[in-house]
This record gives sequence, structure tokens and C-alpha cells, in this order.
Amino acid sequence: MSQIMDGRKLSDQIKEKVKKDIEDLKEHGIDVGLGLLMAGENLASKEYLYATIQACKKAGIASHQFKLSDSASANEILNVVHSINRDERINGLLVLLPLPRRINTRRVVNEIAPEKDIDGLGSLSIGRLAADESTFQIFKQGDYESLYRSGTMTAVSGFLPCTPFGVIRLIEYYGVNIKGKHAVIIGKSLAVGKPLSLMLLAKEATVTVCHRETKDLGYFTRQADILCTATGMKGLIRGDMVKEGAVIVDIGINVLQDGSIAGDVDFESVEKKSSFLTPVPGGVGPVTIAILLENTVRSAQNNQFLKHPLIIG
Repeated sequence: MSQIMDGRKLSDQIKEKVKKDIEDLKEHGIDVGLGLLMAGENLASKEYLYATIQACKKAGIASHQFKLSDSASANEILNVVHSINRDERINGLLVLLPLPRRINTRRVVNEIAPEKDIDGLGSLSIGRLAADESTFQIFKQGDYESLYRSGTMTAVSGFLPCTPFGVIRLIEYYGVNIKGKHAVIIGKSLAVGKPLSLMLLAKEATVTVCHRETKDLGYFTRQADILCTATGMKGLIRGDMVKEGAVIVDIGINVLQDGSIAGDVDFESVEKKSSFLTPVPGGVGPVTIAILLENTVRSAQNNQFLKHPLIIG
């Protein structure tokens, strides 16, 4: 029977540190703001937007919402991004994905100023991760706070993508050793699959990435010591597709007709075989949001450190 990896526990720890840092910044007259840009009516994005706004309220971060219709043009969206880049009240920008199909998502994300790319999905952030220029952040196990406060983490280092970074931190929070394990990732998106593969490689796992063209998915998933799935396909992973004692991380989000949320994993059958298993909701999601807030605060600290080095330290 699995041990459930409750992301809310780790999330609460991260948020406590975030709240303290925000209080320290406010003592110097510095407010922290997060921009949230959404175009369209995607249900999963709405859920994420609401959860992020609530988390901001509790932490003391001002959330600035920018909601556009599904018919918004690329120029309209880009104008909002450029406006946020110039807005001193806003330290980070989250563009909720997916954008409407006709919009070039990469063009929009790459227009976010690197120092405000707190979701770590711009080309500069992903490139630094691929080049191992920002992976040092994943090696400060249990001591991320001292890393950031030491001044080592600067705007030049960039931010790690929140969801895959959340996966790494959640796995390690529950004492799972990644080094030498065979990690199988289902999904090759730039938001989750690709950056997660890079982080697991940096942690010296052997990594296999599966996707929609993979033949005989079960052949690969049954080899996994650590299985991470991020497809948005309800019930994709069944108990007969995982090996005994595997660590299962469900990153999939499916909003059902009744408004409930389900992941990629058939929870009941997989729970009987895995050693660790994330629930949906309550697993990776809360950690992702906590890291998003953490990165927003780091952006505010970086900004003030560059302008006034004696304030932050």
C-alpha cells in the first residue's frame, strides 16, 4: 500500500518562508505583486487562477489579474505582457496555459521580461536549465531559503519551471533518492516533461521520455522506479502498468463534468502496487503554486538587491 505524498505539507512550509520574506520586504517599504494573465475560458486554468489568487491573499502578495476573451488577438495579449514588464508593482508574470489555439504561445512567453519570468518557461530560462546554468538550485536540499537569501540566486540565474521543480522537491521531501533510479516521464511538453527530464538527469537518474507516439507505453512504465505522468488523460496509468514499489507522481489535471478534478492515474489500482503516490488534487499542484509565490518573492528581492545591495541580505 502506498504512502501518499501530500503536497500541502511541503507547500505550507514554503509559504511560511515566503510570508516571512514578504514581511521583511514590507519593513523596507517594498510590496510584492504577481501578474496573472488569462485568455479564454479553460476550466483547468480557471481552477489554477482561483487557487493562485487565494494563495497570494494568504501570503500577502498583491495579485493583478488580466483576463482577456477567447477572441483576443496576439497583439492584445502581447500589449498586456509589455505593460506588465514595465509595471513596477508587478514582480512576476504567470501566463495561464493553454492560450487560444491560434495564438503562438512561445511568442507570448518569450516576451516576458526574464526577471519576471517566474514560471521559468521563457527560452532564456529553459536554455539556462538545459545548459546546467541554473540546476544548482535543485541541489540545496532542505536549504533553498539560505540559497536565495545568500544572494547566490540572482536574476542572471533565472527561475526554474515551477511544476517540474515542485516534483523534484516533493519527491525529495518524502525521502526518495533520485540518483541512479530509472525515471520514466509521460509527456514531453515544455511546461513539464522536457524541463523535468533535464532536472532528473541533473540528479543522475536514467531518464526515459514517452509521448503520444510511444509504442507499447506499458513496456516502459513497468520499468520505472519513478514514474511521472503529465498528459491530462484520465485513468491512463493502471495498476498493471507499474512495477511493485514504484514511486508514482501524477501531474495530470482533468476537470470533470461535475467540477471535480482527476489525474492521469487510476488511483485505486495503482495505490496497491506503488510505494509512494501523489493524490490529485493535493499532490504536485499545491507545491507548484507555493514555488510560484517563492519565485515571485525572489524576483522582488533580486530587483531590490540590484538597486540597493544593502537592503536584502
